[in-house]
Amino acid sequence: MLPQKQAEEAIVSSLNQTEPEDREEEEGGGKDESLLSFKSLLWHGGSVYDAWFSCASNQVAQVLLTLPYSFSQLGMVSGIIFQVFYGVLGSWTAYLISVLYVEYRSRKEKENVSFKNHVIQWFEVLDGLLGPYWKAAGLAFNCTFLLFGSVIQLIACASNIYYINDNLDKRTWTYIFGACCATTVFIPSFHNYRIWSFLGLGMTTYTAWYLTIAALVHGQVEGVKHSGPTQLVLYFTGATNILYTFGGHAVTVEIMHAMWKPQKFKYIYLLATLYVFTLTIPSAAAVYWAFGDQLLTHSNAISLLPRSGWRDTGVILMLIHQFITFGFACTPLYFVWEKVIGMHDTKSICLRALARLPVVIPIWFLAIIFPFFGPINSAVGALLVSFTVYIIPSLAHMLTFRSASARQNATEKPPFFMPSWTAMYVVNAFIVVWVLIVGFGFGGWASMRNFIKQVDTFGLFAKCYQCLPQGPPPPLPLPAPH
Repeated sequence: MLPQKQAEEAIVSSLNQTEPEDREEEEGGGKDESLLSFKSLLWHGGSVYDAWFSCASNQVAQVLLTLPYSFSQLGMVSGIIFQVFYGVLGSWTAYLISVLYVEYRSRKEKENVSFKNHVIQWFEVLDGLLGPYWKAAGLAFNCTFLLFGSVIQLIACASNIYYINDNLDKRTWTYIFGACCATTVFIPSFHNYRIWSFLGLGMTTYTAWYLTIAALVHGQVEGVKHSGPTQLVLYFTGATNILYTFGGHAVTVEIMHAMWKPQKFKYIYLLATLYVFTLTIPSAAAVYWAFGDQLLTHSNAISLLPRSGWRDTGVILMLIHQFITFGFACTPLYFVWEKVIGMHDTKSICLRALARLPVVIPIWFLAIIFPFFGPINSAVGALLVSFTVYIIPSLAHMLTFRSASARQNATEKPPFFMPSWTAMYVVNAFIVVWVLIVGFGFGGWASMRNFIKQVDTFGLFAKCYQCLPQGPPPPLPLPAPH
């Protein structure tokens, strides 16, 4: 336990130098203590609670509205089982990522490496522990996943606002919200999401319980059918959407780095997942109970609920939350781009914001090309999330601690509920095999078939995906009799 304690103390002491500007402001000689404390309350987050809010808020956003759609593909029982199963798997791999971060950080501290004005990212952890090939794999999968994760948030914004104001089509709304979400370039790092994470989780909580209560009050539609699962394609498409739901920890390393004591992150993601279960399971089950198979052609659950002030409030809150989640997904991409062009150490927020703008443009463009709200979640889950947050962390942990000396000198030993390193290897190997076969294999096959079907049906650059057809134009008035 002594080496582990010393390593943790080394990390904590070095973190005092990681964000010098924040600390200088907070210790600024009492010039205006009330102003600084208020700014710190809203802007400078780094506690365990901040990390929990960030994880819980980021884990479920627009996907909350597509989970009833997944239940219609899977059936009620399978939907609930897959949520619990992938929630537990996601919490485990988030734990592995936190262990690897602490291991990487402690090794670098022993080499007197300073992280002043530098945010550690997942691909750097892989590079430091396993070499350049792992760095390349981590960078490719993580950046592509975060890119499409940002795309999905833009698509969701357009899909949701359409149910409040259908005077504009969804593609036009995508243009508008792309410009709005581009303002996230001004948020420097995950330290500065404190108030946004808190508000975002409150917004998601409202919407989840609105869906639950509104569906129960509405009751079952006449002749409701719950026929799922009926096809393997739909079954595995629904399963991979749930895999995507609990694969939101592609930003785990950045959230940890924003913490004052990152070694305390270990179980935060699990606690966040337990709270998220209280939002996702009741809402998905209630909406599926009320509308059944109608959800197979309505991937956004909001579209089936009657218009009301409560519904419009939920939509508006989700729009704000999707803006926040867009920032969560994009911020690591901003960091990567800054490092590529040599702007990561720049202290000017405006210069960094200007440098970040090119990252938003391809996201905007892809959201216009593939506006398939719902099916795109499953495709991203199968092809990207399966590797980024399940397979790569499990393999990386196995390879990092494959030697007896690495296990003996490990900063973090197996958790109290895991009897040995062998047990950890068995669990990690199971995750790799399961996700590779079921998530990437069957899930990839099913989700891509469904995705291609959407392209064939609606076409690329679809102007208004799954919109109700407009009624025929009113007849021309008859000419007045002479």
